[in-house]
Amino acid sequence: MKRSDLINSLKNKHKYLSYNEAEALVSLVFKEISSSLIQGGRAELRGFGSFSVRIRGARTARNPRTGEKIEVSAKKMPYFRAGKKLYKFLNE
Repeated sequence: MKRSDLINSLKNKHKYLSYNEAEALVSLVFKEISSSLIQGGRAELRGFGSFSVRIRGARTARNPRTGEKIEVSAKKMPYFRAGKKLYKFLNE
């Protein structure tokens, strides 16, 4: 599902919303999740799952083309963990 599909689904289920209003709602949800992660927090959507940030440590990698060793610095990675309801729904 793409972002535009989500907007259209929201608009079709709630006829009183215009496309622009549905788009604003979807953008607001993504923006709030992103800002929570940027601040080092987490975002939990009960029944769906939670988003958090994990720190990937610095490491030595290898360029597959040249075989040269490269130092890769530590970085923050987004992490999603499915909730119990979503996990159960997927595995029925």
